Amino acid sequence: MRVSTANSYDNTIAHLARRQAELAAQQERVTTGMRVLKPSDDPVAATLAETAANRLSRTNADLRALEASRASLQQAESGLRESGDLIQQVRDLLITAGNATFTDAEREDVAKQLEGLREQLIAVANRKDNTGRTLYGGLGGSSTPFVDVYGPNGNGVQFEGQRGQAAAGNSALPQTLDGDAIWMRVPQGNGSFTVGLPHSNSGNVSTTVGTVSNPAALTGAGYDIGFAEVGGQMQYTVTNTTTGLPVAGHAGQPYVANRTIEFDGISLEMRGAAAAGDRVEVRPVTAPTDIFSVVQSAIDGLRYDGPNESAHHAQVLARAITEVDAAHDRVLAVRGRAGEWLNRADSLSTQMEGRAIDLKTEGARLQELDPIQGISDLDMKKLGLEAALKTYAQVQRLSLFQVIN
Repeated sequence: MRVSTANSYDNTIAHLARRQAELAAQQERVTTGMRVLKPSDDPVAATLAETAANRLSRTNADLRALEASRASLQQAESGLRESGDLIQQVRDLLITAGNATFTDAEREDVAKQLEGLREQLIAVANRKDNTGRTLYGGLGGSSTPFVDVYGPNGNGVQFEGQRGQAAAGNSALPQTLDGDAIWMRVPQGNGSFTVGLPHSNSGNVSTTVGTVSNPAALTGAGYDIGFAEVGGQMQYTVTNTTTGLPVAGHAGQPYVANRTIEFDGISLEMRGAAAAGDRVEVRPVTAPTDIFSVVQSAIDGLRYDGPNESAHHAQVLARAITEVDAAHDRVLAVRGRAGEWLNRADSLSTQMEGRAIDLKTEGARLQELDPIQGISDLDMKKLGLEAALKTYAQVQRLSLFQVIN
């Protein structure tokens, strides 16, 4: 095949231009430190690097959301700790108020302290995080979830948030807790029944909060324990308020103070001297109470000024202490749950940070240039261009006309 001189020159110039372009491209890679500057450099690597970048962006977004959840949970856990301390102070005051030698003025002083603690509990329950979100509003619904409407026409503290709580996910945790479940679901009495004394009692009879001696024997009915004096002897009768009939074995029985009586799965220790016409009311628990009502009932009980004050005070305080203990247990349980979530947040944060490092490493491996390899390739391309230029310089002088001359 005959190759013309002009064609040879054209091919040589094209090769030189291509080598110069390759050298310039390699020089740019070395300068920027990137192996893939545009998708056409390595389509597969560019696609994989873009995927890694998207995943890294999502991971960073999950990390920011997790940090926001962690901050809110830390504040919520701190509030629960403060709530537990306040409830413990309430319990200590209730035990102090049980001193039989206390005067009305001393009980009033305890009642005022309890009022202050009740207000502090409400303030904790309405606490917000740094962004203004209520910490215990459940699923939302109100900027002030706990509203105190106690008074002649009110029903105490009402929860105006939305009950429930967001579930924890693989990369996010709840930012608010269900305050209704924490403070508004306290079991009344011992959880199965309550014991109370009518204000009409004139004797000194009272009871313990009672226990369930046989769950299978419980009827779910209410009972009245009435007292009557027969032949100079005080007797008691347990009447089922649902049927109106006396309980078998507990009709007209001699009353002995500080003795336990059992009927239909219920066990009560009777205390104090009863008077004819006195009554003890045993009622089944049909709904929970709340810690704010428990404290308010204790306050009202301490301020009771009527017949047989000591018996009423003892009955009210015994029930209040039992319900306060149940409320404290609920706060501690939720606080423990919050602590578990905070531990989970630490674990998730570590996992996400490790994932972010892996994705950054993957992106760098796909796109970035190995400096040593890049400089070596640059030197090779430069040597190749120099060799091509020298070869071209020698070849371009070869022609038939130079030989003829």
